[in-house]
Order: sequence, then structure tokens, then C-alpha cells
Amino acid sequence: MRRLAVLGRPVEHSRSPAMQNAAFTALGLHGEWRYEAIDVAPDEFERVVRSLPGQGFVGANVTVPHKSAALSVADEISEVVREIGAANTLVFEPGTIRAFNTDAEGFLAALPERPAGARALVLGAGGAARAVAWALLREEATVEVWNRTPLRSQHLAEDIGGAPVDEPEVFAYDLVVNSTSVGLADEDPFAELPLGEEAFRDGQVVVDLVYAGGPSRLLEAAVDAGATTVDGIEILVRQGAAAFEIWTGRPPPLDAMRDGARGG
Repeated sequence: MRRLAVLGRPVEHSRSPAMQNAAFTALGLHGEWRYEAIDVAPDEFERVVRSLPGQGFVGANVTVPHKSAALSVADEISEVVREIGAANTLVFEPGTIRAFNTDAEGFLAALPERPAGARALVLGAGGAARAVAWALLREEATVEVWNRTPLRSQHLAEDIGGAPVDEPEVFAYDLVVNSTSVGLADEDPFAELPLGEEAFRDGQVVVDLVYAGGPSRLLEAAVDAGATTVDGIEILVRQGAAAFEIWTGRPPPLDAMRDGARGG
């Protein structure tokens, strides 16, 4: 049995195990591969990661808050990881840990169209935000970054590109991406983020990386305004599909992964 896991804290909400195990079942690999969730405290991350190969693990996904720490534990990192400064996928080989980032690839694959020329607002400055900003800039979008702590958005802009913004006029953007964790614990996005419930408009694309039991309050408001929306499940599926191919070398069964992630 080849084992895989998602490492994070919190991690009990993760749909990755259901999604990836559905993919294994769809391809007849469920007797050979198994994916699970492991809750890991930040001060235990390196110890846990280094112990996994000895327990039959061949790889892992890394989620909040460990995406930056994954760089320090890796022996080899991809060029994308190097440029973004965060990793979300690990591969364990004999004596070597390799790090990849599928967040950028998955984000772009989930968008309804290429964002070239779009004016984009990225909310957040963590590992996911870094991947989103990196991906958008390489697609020739204009990127502005907001964070509750302005210094973090400044650092992201210095490292990745784009420009920090303190009081964004959300209505003016073609693309708005929530890459914060706001909404994960049912927080009110309109209290925590620089958004009003009437901030969105027809013609916008609004993406919320957070996923819950149904459409987030943020996306519901965007739909009411006529915007096109992309939810966190589709982002999860797309980045998970890229990781699946890295681990297995097999084309990912996207429909099965969507059904698994959505509880179908």
C-alpha cells in the first residue's frame, strides 16, 4: 500500500482524502493507494514529515500553515516553488524529499478564461496568495495585494511582484481572489475583509479559495451581483489533480475527483 496524506492544522475539514481516494477508486487503484489527513502542529512539522517515508508514505500535500515550512524540509525544490516561496506537494524518494507547488497551476486551470490583461485583487499574503499572485503575473495580469497586516502584502509584492494596496476599490477589479482563511470557521467575510456586500458587479470573476458545505457568503453576494464565480472546491480539485499526476504518473479523473470533493 502506497500512502499519501494532507498535512495541516486545522485539517479535519479537508476534502482531499475523499477526493483523492475517489480518484484511486475510479482508476482501480484503491487497493494500492490510500490518502488520509494528518493534523500536524507547526513545531512538529519537520519531525512528522521525516518520519513519513518509514511508515509507507510516498508523498503528501501541505496546507495551512505549513506551505513555507515545506521548503526548509525539502532536499530538492522545483523552480516554481523557488520563485513562489511556498510548496504544497511533497514526494518522498529514497533519501530525498522533493517539493512542488500545484496551487498556481490549479488556480489558473479553474478560471473560466485566461486572465491576461485583467486587473486583479488578491486578498491575503500567505502561501496560497503567493501562488495566486505568481500565476496571475505570469499570465500578464495586473496584480494588487491586500492583507490585514500591510507589511505582509508589501513583502509579497517585493518577493513576487504586483503592488500592495490598503483600501482597494473592489468594484474596479476584473478579478477578485480571496486567498485568506476567512470563511473557514464561518467568519463574516464582509466584516473581516475590505468588502461590502455590494462590492461586486456584473462582468467580474470572483474566486474564493475557502470551501465549506456550500457556496460561501462571499460567492453568494458575487452571484447576486452578476459576477462569475469559482469556488474553493474547484480550486482544490485542480491543484489536487496536478498532485495526483505527480505521484502516480496517471492522468487524473477530474469528474470522480469533483464528485469525491463535493461529497457526491
